[in-house]
Amino acid sequence: MTMMSEFRQFAMKGNVVDLAVGVIIGGAFGKIVDSLVQDIIMPPIGRLFGGLDFANYYLPLNNQAMNLTLVEAKKAGAVLAYGNFLTILLNFIILAFIIFQMIRLMNKLRRAEEPPAVAASPTPEDVLLLREIRDSLKK
Repeated sequence: MTMMSEFRQFAMKGNVVDLAVGVIIGGAFGKIVDSLVQDIIMPPIGRLFGGLDFANYYLPLNNQAMNLTLVEAKKAGAVLAYGNFLTILLNFIILAFIIFQMIRLMNKLRRAEEPPAVAASPTPEDVLLLREIRDSLKK
C-alpha cells in the first residue's frame, strides 16, 4: 500500500472527518464568543470601572506613563496586560460553560435513546421443580 493511499484511508475515516468539522465549527464559534465578550459584555464592565476600555488595563514595567493605550505602552516597553488577560479568561469561561452545557444535553439525549434494561423474567416453575429434584438426588 502506498503512503498516499494509506493517508487517504486514514483521512476518510469517520472520526477524522468529524474532528475536522468540529475544529472548523469550534473556530467559528470561538470568534462569536470573542465578539460577545469584547463587544457586548466588556463595555458595560468597563463602564462600571470608570468608562475605560477594559482591554487597555495594564501595569507598566518599563516606567511608561499610565495614560497611554496598551499598544503605545507595549511599544515603549514591557507591560503586564491584565485587562487583556481577564478578557481572554472570560472568553474561555463562557466557551467552556457552553461546551459543558452541549455535552450535558447530548448525554441526556443518549440516555433517552437507550432502551430501558429488560427486567429478568422469573424462573419458570418447571425449572424450579427440576432443580429441587436434582438437589434431592444429590443428597
